[in-house]
Amino acid sequence: MPSPPRPLRPPPASVRGFLDAHFASPDDLAAAPALAELLRRECAGLDASLRRAEARLAAAAASWLARSAEARADLRRVRSRGVRVGAEDEGAEAARTVGLPALVREIQRIDTIRLYAEATLQLEGLVGNLEDVAFSIIRQAPKFNLSSILRKSNETKWKQGKLLHAVDAVRDIERELVRISTSRPQWTNLVMAVDSRVDKTLSILRPQALTDYRALLASLGWPPSLSSQDTENQIPNPLVLMNKENKERYSQSFQALCALQHVQGNRELRLCQTAEVTPALADLKYFNRTACFDNGLWAIDELVHPIASRMEYHFAKWSEQPEFIFTLVYKITKDFMDGVDDVLQPLIDQARLVGLSAKESWVTGMVKMLVGYLERQIFPALVCSYQDHATVGKPEVDSSWMHLNDVMISFDKRMQLLADSGIQKIVSLSEGLSRSLSAFSIYTEHPDWLQIWADVELSSAQDKLKSEMEDETNWSCSGQHDQFGHMENSMKFLLSTREDYKAPPVCEFVIKTALSMVERGRALPNRGMQIQYNRSSSVRFLNDFFLVLRERCEALQLSNTALEDQSLSKTSCAINAARYCENVLREWDEDTTFLDMGPQGSLFTDEISFLVKLGTNYLEQILSSVLLEFEDLSWEYVQNIGSWSGQTILDDQTLDEENAGVSPGFVASLDVLTDRTTKLKRYLNSKDFLDLWRSVAEGLDYFIYSSIRWGEVSFSDPGAIQLRVDTKALLHIFRPFCSRPEAFLPFLSESLKLLTMKKSDAQCLLEMLMDDMKSDNCLKHQGLHHVNASQAAKILSSRKFCG
Repeated sequence: MPSPPRPLRPPPASVRGFLDAHFASPDDLAAAPALAELLRRECAGLDASLRRAEARLAAAAASWLARSAEARADLRRVRSRGVRVGAEDEGAEAARTVGLPALVREIQRIDTIRLYAEATLQLEGLVGNLEDVAFSIIRQAPKFNLSSILRKSNETKWKQGKLLHAVDAVRDIERELVRISTSRPQWTNLVMAVDSRVDKTLSILRPQALTDYRALLASLGWPPSLSSQDTENQIPNPLVLMNKENKERYSQSFQALCALQHVQGNRELRLCQTAEVTPALADLKYFNRTACFDNGLWAIDELVHPIASRMEYHFAKWSEQPEFIFTLVYKITKDFMDGVDDVLQPLIDQARLVGLSAKESWVTGMVKMLVGYLERQIFPALVCSYQDHATVGKPEVDSSWMHLNDVMISFDKRMQLLADSGIQKIVSLSEGLSRSLSAFSIYTEHPDWLQIWADVELSSAQDKLKSEMEDETNWSCSGQHDQFGHMENSMKFLLSTREDYKAPPVCEFVIKTALSMVERGRALPNRGMQIQYNRSSSVRFLNDFFLVLRERCEALQLSNTALEDQSLSKTSCAINAARYCENVLREWDEDTTFLDMGPQGSLFTDEISFLVKLGTNYLEQILSSVLLEFEDLSWEYVQNIGSWSGQTILDDQTLDEENAGVSPGFVASLDVLTDRTTKLKRYLNSKDFLDLWRSVAEGLDYFIYSSIRWGEVSFSDPGAIQLRVDTKALLHIFRPFCSRPEAFLPFLSESLKLLTMKKSDAQCLLEMLMDDMKSDNCLKHQGLHHVNASQAAKILSSRKFCG
């Protein structure tokens, strides 16, 4: 059985269209031969054109092959002959090859123009779509043949749909602009032209969207009445009382407005990222997903505005009692908090605004409203009062400034607790509240007002300090009456408190006052404002006190030859105060509160340097006075050291060190030195006293040793013993402070060791000192590390042995 014929494939659509056009009716079949002849002629023409194109292509290929062969031949000739191609040949070769790069560049230019045209057409379509949607919203909505209520509801839905359509259009435009900015950054004129048109459209779209949103709020009964006889009861919240239909309308309007704000925030993000960002712009909060909402949600701000107009009626009655204004704002904020959270937070979550809190946005809006009122009404009046009494001063004005800022600090803390209630969020008070949540953000735009506040704080602190300093009991140091039996290891050197430093009570008042000013400044919302405030208040306050410390020291005029007990006490007290304040400032600098507030990361670098210099300078003055006083009293004794060698030995007991007394000429200087060290130990803090007595010991060691004319005087046995007795008496003064005071009088100690050597040992050592190769080793072997070989030889040569 023969197989059935295979079905014919249906002709392509283009063929069917051609046949339908020429054979619309049976009568058209008569023209088929003529049509066939026409098609044959067209095919023949196309074949001829194709053959001509093939011929041109073959000719071009042959030409390129000929040029390639000629170039290869030229290269072979160059290689084989090793000669340089002449300038004419190079020019010819360049002429043959220059066409290809130029052709590539031309193709690229044409392709770039094509891409630019395509991008322009695409953006034109997107922007046109946005403009059409925007202007359709502005124009009257289409008429619905329904009842007024249904018409109004459908009209709202229609507008919200159009608004969301506009938001989608902006998103599409932004996506394309981001692509162009990334791949073609040189097309700045195109991007700027599109941005200009989009900005104009959004400037029309946003007010209309807000107007529609306000009309919806008014229809829902917002704002509620604030007048209530019972202030303890909460005000009814219309958002909570909405029925299902109104809740749906409000939900659509709220989310549409949030979407519009979001796309506008994304545009700002792109503009910041593509612009030449300066260091100041690098800190902007645009660089995160919800940065456009940092200053509040438009939809929530619109809830605040109508309430503000009603609240300001009450504010006007409390211009002299600002605490009532803050209390009312807090109460209204708190009363609506639960409703805001229950109704608006789900809408924010539906809008996928991750990390955004309805509570925080509500608090932000209320704070911004309050700041606006303070900026218009309260602060200008305070500034005028302050300026009117700037020269003479008026306590009431300063008190008003401080009271208002105290109320603001308390208000900020309470509002922050409201915003954070129920939210797992850690807030660092050391960084201040965020700018949008702080009433102190009013100072951001008015640094001159911030300066006035700092000046008021400083003036108040200075007045209090003046009365404290006038009481001399506040300058008394609580010195400890230590007894001589205490050793160095029993003294306290890890100092921290004012008592440890033996600083006067006025220092504690200064530190507490300065710290209070710093703590108040921490309420400011950013680091720059905190730096300005602290430098103008707490730092200046501390500087003024430190200058007082220096003036008190300068007024004492320590004598070069005698130290009065009162001068010694007051100078020591000032040094203790400087050391205590220095320690506190160093501790503050290590606190995160003060990091990056000044040069080299320290706010108090200059103040610490001043205190270090102050303490060091006056310690040096005390040291100089003690040494000069000792030198004046012991000068005659020191000049006569060594003259004892001529005394006649009447009894062997004179050689007994235990029975020998201190030289009469040395007693007065030792008594005065004992008195000075005892008082300094009582007056000075333990660290500075440790450095001071060691420096005194080293200075006396150098003075006595360098005053003896070694090599010129002769020490007999009684003379050496007498010097040893006197030196022991000197060491006895420092023994309560150290178990081995000899270590701090090394030259006298080593000189006595050489003078009291046996005759044979001394002669042997002297011979070894004459040998340069052995001198250093023999001294070290004898335990002598300070006197050198030359000095040791002079000391030994000054020894006169009996017998």
